[in-house]
Amino acid sequence: MNPLPGNYRWLSAEAAPRHLVEAVKLHGVLETPGAKDNPTIMGWADEVGIARNVYSSDEVPWCGLFVSVIMKRAQRDVVASPLWARSWSTFGVEADTAMLGDVLVFSRNGGGHVGIYVGEDKDCYHVLGGNQSNQVNVTRIMKSRCIAIRRPPYRQQPDNVRVVQLSARGAISTNEA
Repeated sequence: MNPLPGNYRWLSAEAAPRHLVEAVKLHGVLETPGAKDNPTIMGWADEVGIARNVYSSDEVPWCGLFVSVIMKRAQRDVVASPLWARSWSTFGVEADTAMLGDVLVFSRNGGGHVGIYVGEDKDCYHVLGGNQSNQVNVTRIMKSRCIAIRRPPYRQQPDNVRVVQLSARGAISTNEA
């Protein structure tokens, strides 16, 4: 949707994992402020089969919805209760070390947050996710908040799944809601 910032533009050249490729395509999608809803975000709920009485507005936290839609488009399973960020702590297989494309689940006041690992610095994971300052973007989140690292159950893990070291530039998110 919108080009990635310069320090993350390299992500556009990554050919795998498929869900990461799908996530990059959605960079820049914005929540519509106020009473109106972004039809793109609302369409994601339809696409993954979440009823409108369950997901009624883009004011409802949508980080789990974002991960659901990219996984579905990549032909991966979606967890039960995907709108709850912490539900993603059961996705795929547990991993000890975060790598490109892994699903990261975080604690936060009032709930959780989920997004996709694109890199890290000494203190933070760099996370491509939805509902990060009301948009799809890459943000830095303290590693100490991470409660689960989950890797898709690859038949054959893509060659580019790796630890990515990045510079510690940009603000650190403290609450993604």
